[in-house]
Amino acid sequence: MVRLAIDFENPCPKWWDSGGRELWEGLLEGFEENDVLLDEPVAQSVLARAAEIPGWDDGPEYAPHPIRMKAIDEDEEL
Repeated sequence: MVRLAIDFENPCPKWWDSGGRELWEGLLEGFEENDVLLDEPVAQSVLARAAEIPGWDDGPEYAPHPIRMKAIDEDEEL
């Protein structure tokens, strides 16, 4: 399992307005969630789809994409 999360240091309105919001909201179980747990192959598939949406690479060097993948610590409660 991995966590996909919104990278708030990359606001990228172009990506969110061009289909990114719909992609993200399709993953969520509830409203106003900032992250989601997924199996790694599913997360990789989502990121590949996200990269096809205009604006994906428009962020600053320290936050290049609007969504990022984070590993889950072994001791983290899920």
